[in-house]
Amino acid sequence: MKGDTPDQPWLHARRRPGRPRKHPKPEETANPAHPPADPRRIDLARAAHSLSVSPWTIRDLERAGILHRVRIPLAHGRDLRKLLFDREELERLIDL
Repeated sequence: MKGDTPDQPWLHARRRPGRPRKHPKPEETANPAHPPADPRRIDLARAAHSLSVSPWTIRDLERAGILHRVRIPLAHGRDLRKLLFDREELERLIDL
């Protein structure tokens, strides 16, 4: 191929060699003296991961009333927009 040299094969690569592909997992960077907390409230992505479904399936379950989201009240009668779910309710859903 034009421009390829044996001593520089990375010229046509998308990334430079040696660069990590993605951010390290929190478990890899966590301090072993302080294990990560297992929160009772989990966000949409973790809920989907724990049930091995897509986030859209979690949204559909919430919309259908099968899974209830945790509502965190804010000022002026509003709720927090972030979708949070109770881990115990997810486990009950698995046990059905």
